[in-house]
Amino acid sequence: QVQLVESGGGLVQPGGSLRLSCAASGSIFRVNAMAWYRQAPGKRRELVAAITSGGSTNYADSVKGRFTISRDNAKNTVYLQMNSLKPEDTAVYYCNADIMTSTRMWYNYWGQGTQVTVSS
Repeated sequence: QVQLVESGGGLVQPGGSLRLSCAASGSIFRVNAMAWYRQAPGKRRELVAAITSGGSTNYADSVKGRFTISRDNAKNTVYLQMNSLKPEDTAVYYCNADIMTSTRMWYNYWGQGTQVTVSS
């Protein structure tokens, strides 16, 4: 059994910052790519940022220069530092990871989501 647990969401004013965390736990042998997605009301889920096990990153154009994804491989944890937040960043943010379990099988997992609201 593997779980992804997110934390760090909340309400912030425009221009403010938040840091999201997502910790993977359970019967984990290896973690490959980790990513953050978001879904705003009435919109499709979209990729925000992704990071490989080696540290290579990619970002959605809408967040480049404002968001930074990082990870701690020893803790199986991925972070999303969000700066200069805008109202259009308001969404539920989901963690995603490709994980090899103790059975040596690869699976893709999702977290439960954490709400980020940017409003004055």
